[in-house]
Amino acid sequence: MVGVSYRTIRSWEVEGRFPKQNVLYQKLADALQCDVSYLMSEDEAFITEASEQFGNRGAKQAQQILEQAAAMFAGGSLTDEDKIAFMDEIQSLYLIPKDVQRNLHRKNI
Repeated sequence: MVGVSYRTIRSWEVEGRFPKQNVLYQKLADALQCDVSYLMSEDEAFITEASEQFGNRGAKQAQQILEQAAAMFAGGSLTDEDKIAFMDEIQSLYLIPKDVQRNLHRKNI
């Protein structure tokens, strides 16, 4: 239906993995007749974007950033709005320098 194996879908449902491409989220949303935002959390969107731009290593680094940031908030002293603002800033601070570095590397080749 969406071009992936049963095993892949099982890994998403049981093993807590994510589709690696945004296009798969759209295909799933179309098949299930729902909005993509219903299927994809902000964290998943960040990890998927990092994966698409920087491969598996980028996805792993993005996951680590999210886990470390979540550990910082374990005490619960920030409002949800402040947590979201912080996570948005961390995500942009991660993606922008990696993109700049990749472009500089291409110019040097």
